[in-house]
Amino acid sequence: MPTQHPTAKPTHRSHSETISYNKLAAPAVQAGGGRALARGGRVVAHDAGIAERTVLIEFDSFEQAVAAHASAAYQEALAALADGVERDFRIIEGLD
Repeated sequence: MPTQHPTAKPTHRSHSETISYNKLAAPAVQAGGGRALARGGRVVAHDAGIAERTVLIEFDSFEQAVAAHASAAYQEALAALADGVERDFRIIEGLD
């Protein structure tokens, strides 16, 4: 079964809201079966790409990734952001 990879490219507006989100999101993602593959770090953008912070999480199935995002624990983390971040969030199906 292919692994699943939600990606998020956040643009932070409020440092305090981001800290609150991070404290709640990491355990929520782990409880949902997610494993962080990349969180920030160096980026080189090509063509129309934008060099910005990207987070890459791996799950064992697409359904597991969708369920983790919909979970009460992760929704609580999102509520902590309020308007503190603009996100480009995607759940993509991986290859075998």
